[in-house]
Amino acid sequence: DEKRLEQLIEGLKTVLPEAPLPRGAGAHFASLRGRLPLPTRGRILARYGSQKNVGNLKWRGLFIAGQEGQNVIAVFPGRVVFADWLRGFGLLLILEHGDGYMTLYGHNQSLHKGVGDWVEAGEVIASLGSTGDVTQPGLYFEIRYNGEPRDPLIWCKAR
Repeated sequence: DEKRLEQLIEGLKTVLPEAPLPRGAGAHFASLRGRLPLPTRGRILARYGSQKNVGNLKWRGLFIAGQEGQNVIAVFPGRVVFADWLRGFGLLLILEHGDGYMTLYGHNQSLHKGVGDWVEAGEVIASLGSTGDVTQPGLYFEIRYNGEPRDPLIWCKAR
């Protein structure tokens, strides 16, 4: 499943020209390191770099447990570059933020945005769910820079 996600990210990087953020978007993603919000409320059950229960795999993002149907928000303005089902990640939405940054939101119950849509920071983009390979409702959240995963807790302020 992770290999499939890697292939998807690589494909998106080659097919989509990096779009500039709309006027008035303000700061660049990198300038908000440590100040971005988490995309939903809940308890963090898996952290970046921690061991998964499968083989030698490690988490490349966060898994935030929550209530089915609760709001998932965009942590920064961006453009939806993927909004569909991906095995292992369920309903997945990927936002491109410019300057090589992307955020990924997986296991959603429903997606409220489609490919090509522009979203603002704090805008509701999905409803938290349990699609894909999870046993409880929650959100898988990942931050990538030039296709490489980064620790979301370095970028986001935990509430």
